Amino acid sequence: MKNRILRSSAAVAGSTALIFALMPAGTASAHGYVSDPASRQAQCAAGVVECGPIQWEPQSVEGPQGLMSCSGGNEAFAELDDDNYGWEATPVSTNATFEWTITAAHSTANWEYFIDGDRVANFEDNGAQPPWTFEHEVDLSGYEGEQTVLARWTVADTTNAFYSCIDVDIS
Repeated sequence: MKNRILRSSAAVAGSTALIFALMPAGTASAHGYVSDPASRQAQCAAGVVECGPIQWEPQSVEGPQGLMSCSGGNEAFAELDDDNYGWEATPVSTNATFEWTITAAHSTANWEYFIDGDRVANFEDNGAQPPWTFEHEVDLSGYEGEQTVLARWTVADTTNAFYSCIDVDIS
Protein backbone atom coordinates (compact mmCIF):
# COMPACT_ATOMS: atom_id res chain seq x y z
CA MET A 1 0.00 0.00 0.00
CA LYS A 2 2.81 2.41 0.95
CA ASN A 3 4.57 1.80 -2.42
CA ARG A 4 1.33 2.45 -4.31
CA ILE A 5 0.88 5.81 -2.49
CA LEU A 6 4.50 6.78 -3.21
CA ARG A 7 4.12 5.87 -6.91
CA SER A 8 0.85 7.79 -7.05
CA SER A 9 2.43 10.88 -5.43
CA ALA A 10 5.39 10.68 -7.80
CA ALA A 11 3.03 10.47 -10.79
CA VAL A 12 1.06 13.52 -9.61
CA ALA A 13 4.27 15.49 -9.00
CA GLY A 14 5.63 14.53 -12.42
CA SER A 15 2.38 15.42 -14.16
CA THR A 16 2.18 18.77 -12.36
CA ALA A 17 5.75 19.62 -13.37
CA LEU A 18 4.96 18.67 -16.98
CA ILE A 19 1.80 20.81 -17.02
CA PHE A 20 3.70 23.85 -15.72
CA ALA A 21 6.52 23.27 -18.20
CA LEU A 22 4.08 23.15 -21.11
CA MET A 23 2.09 26.24 -20.06
CA PRO A 24 2.83 29.29 -22.21
CA ALA A 25 4.98 31.88 -20.53
CA GLY A 26 3.29 35.23 -20.18
CA THR A 27 3.64 38.52 -18.43
CA ALA A 28 2.15 39.05 -15.03
CA SER A 29 -1.18 40.82 -15.14
CA ALA A 30 -0.60 42.99 -12.10
CA HIS A 31 1.62 46.01 -11.59
CA GLY A 32 0.47 49.59 -10.93
CA TYR A 33 -1.13 52.85 -12.09
CA VAL A 34 -2.12 56.31 -10.90
CA SER A 35 -5.54 55.96 -9.30
CA ASP A 36 -6.07 59.51 -7.97
CA PRO A 37 -6.59 61.81 -9.75
CA ALA A 38 -8.11 59.20 -12.03
CA SER A 39 -5.67 58.31 -14.80
CA ARG A 40 -6.98 57.37 -18.22
CA GLN A 41 -6.82 53.66 -17.37
CA ALA A 42 -8.55 54.32 -14.01
CA GLN A 43 -11.33 56.13 -15.92
CA CYS A 44 -11.64 53.07 -18.17
CA ALA A 45 -11.79 50.68 -15.19
CA ALA A 46 -14.46 52.84 -13.50
CA GLY A 47 -16.57 53.00 -16.68
CA VAL A 48 -16.22 56.79 -16.94
CA VAL A 49 -15.01 56.30 -20.52
CA GLU A 50 -15.81 53.25 -22.65
CA CYS A 51 -12.58 51.37 -23.41
CA GLY A 52 -11.22 48.08 -24.65
CA PRO A 53 -9.23 45.52 -22.64
CA ILE A 54 -7.57 48.13 -20.41
CA GLN A 55 -10.84 48.39 -18.48
CA TRP A 56 -10.09 44.99 -16.89
CA GLU A 57 -6.40 45.52 -16.21
CA PRO A 58 -5.61 49.21 -15.57
CA GLN A 59 -2.39 48.20 -13.82
CA SER A 60 -0.91 46.56 -16.92
CA VAL A 61 0.23 49.48 -19.09
CA GLU A 62 3.78 48.19 -19.39
CA GLY A 63 6.32 48.82 -22.12
CA PRO A 64 10.01 49.41 -22.77
CA GLN A 65 11.69 52.00 -20.57
CA GLY A 66 11.92 55.57 -21.87
CA LEU A 67 8.71 55.81 -23.91
CA MET A 68 6.56 58.94 -23.82
CA SER A 69 3.20 57.36 -24.66
CA CYS A 70 0.17 56.80 -22.45
CA SER A 71 -0.20 53.23 -23.78
CA GLY A 72 3.41 52.23 -23.12
CA GLY A 73 3.56 51.30 -26.80
CA ASN A 74 0.95 48.55 -26.31
CA GLU A 75 -1.45 48.42 -29.28
CA ALA A 76 -4.15 46.75 -27.15
CA PHE A 77 -4.30 49.95 -25.08
CA ALA A 78 -4.04 52.43 -28.00
CA GLU A 79 -7.11 54.43 -26.89
CA LEU A 80 -5.00 55.74 -23.99
CA ASP A 81 -2.92 57.70 -26.54
CA ASP A 82 -5.97 59.45 -28.03
CA ASP A 83 -6.27 62.94 -26.47
CA ASN A 84 -9.77 63.31 -27.97
CA TYR A 85 -11.23 60.14 -26.45
CA GLY A 86 -13.41 61.97 -23.91
CA TRP A 87 -11.11 61.85 -20.88
CA GLU A 88 -12.32 63.84 -17.88
CA ALA A 89 -9.82 66.40 -16.56
CA THR A 90 -9.56 66.60 -12.77
CA PRO A 91 -9.14 70.08 -11.25
CA VAL A 92 -5.82 70.33 -9.35
CA SER A 93 -3.72 73.12 -7.90
CA THR A 94 -0.12 73.81 -8.89
CA ASN A 95 0.92 71.39 -6.10
CA ALA A 96 -0.83 68.20 -7.12
CA THR A 97 -0.84 64.86 -5.31
CA PHE A 98 -0.71 61.71 -7.44
CA GLU A 99 -1.69 58.45 -5.74
CA TRP A 100 -0.45 55.14 -7.12
CA THR A 101 -2.17 51.80 -6.66
CA ILE A 102 0.39 48.99 -6.84
CA THR A 103 -0.57 45.38 -7.44
CA ALA A 104 2.96 43.97 -7.88
CA ALA A 105 5.69 45.84 -6.04
CA HIS A 106 8.59 45.74 -8.48
CA SER A 107 12.02 46.97 -7.50
CA THR A 108 12.00 50.61 -8.62
CA ALA A 109 14.59 52.81 -10.30
CA ASN A 110 12.51 55.99 -10.35
CA TRP A 111 9.15 57.68 -10.83
CA GLU A 112 8.91 60.51 -13.38
CA TYR A 113 6.19 63.00 -14.29
CA PHE A 114 6.07 64.85 -17.63
CA ILE A 115 3.97 67.57 -19.26
CA ASP A 116 4.44 68.12 -23.00
CA GLY A 117 7.64 66.05 -22.91
CA ASP A 118 9.20 68.17 -20.14
CA ARG A 119 10.05 66.32 -16.95
CA VAL A 120 8.41 68.21 -14.09
CA ALA A 121 9.31 65.77 -11.28
CA ASN A 122 11.62 62.82 -10.60
CA PHE A 123 11.66 60.59 -7.52
CA GLU A 124 14.61 58.20 -7.23
CA ASP A 125 13.93 54.90 -5.43
CA ASN A 126 17.31 53.15 -5.83
CA GLY A 127 15.84 49.66 -6.19
CA ALA A 128 13.32 49.88 -3.32
CA GLN A 129 9.96 48.14 -3.57
CA PRO A 130 6.99 50.51 -3.26
CA PRO A 131 4.11 50.04 -0.82
CA TRP A 132 0.70 49.03 -2.20
CA THR A 133 -0.50 52.64 -2.24
CA PHE A 134 1.50 55.83 -1.91
CA GLU A 135 1.57 59.43 -3.11
CA HIS A 136 3.92 61.87 -4.81
CA GLU A 137 3.52 65.61 -4.38
CA VAL A 138 4.33 67.19 -7.76
CA ASP A 139 4.94 70.89 -8.43
CA LEU A 140 3.05 71.85 -11.60
CA SER A 141 3.74 75.58 -11.37
CA GLY A 142 4.48 77.04 -14.77
CA TYR A 143 1.54 75.15 -16.26
CA GLU A 144 -2.12 76.09 -16.29
CA GLY A 145 -5.39 74.93 -17.76
CA GLU A 146 -6.00 71.47 -19.15
CA GLN A 147 -2.83 69.39 -19.36
CA THR A 148 -1.98 65.70 -19.65
CA VAL A 149 0.56 64.45 -17.13
CA LEU A 150 2.49 61.34 -18.12
CA ALA A 151 3.59 59.37 -15.05
CA ARG A 152 6.32 56.80 -15.70
CA TRP A 153 7.40 54.14 -13.19
CA THR A 154 10.75 52.71 -14.27
CA VAL A 155 11.42 49.24 -12.91
CA ALA A 156 14.96 48.60 -11.63
CA ASP A 157 15.31 44.88 -12.38
CA THR A 158 13.78 44.67 -15.89
CA THR A 159 13.96 46.71 -19.10
CA ASN A 160 10.33 47.83 -18.68
CA ALA A 161 8.38 50.70 -17.21
CA PHE A 162 4.73 51.33 -16.37
CA TYR A 163 2.86 54.26 -17.89
CA SER A 164 -0.12 56.26 -16.69
CA CYS A 165 -1.57 59.47 -18.16
CA ILE A 166 -3.64 61.79 -16.04
CA ASP A 167 -5.75 64.60 -17.50
CA VAL A 168 -5.78 67.57 -15.15
CA ASP A 169 -7.06 71.15 -15.13
CA ILE A 170 -4.43 73.20 -13.30
CA SER A 171 -5.67 76.33 -11.53
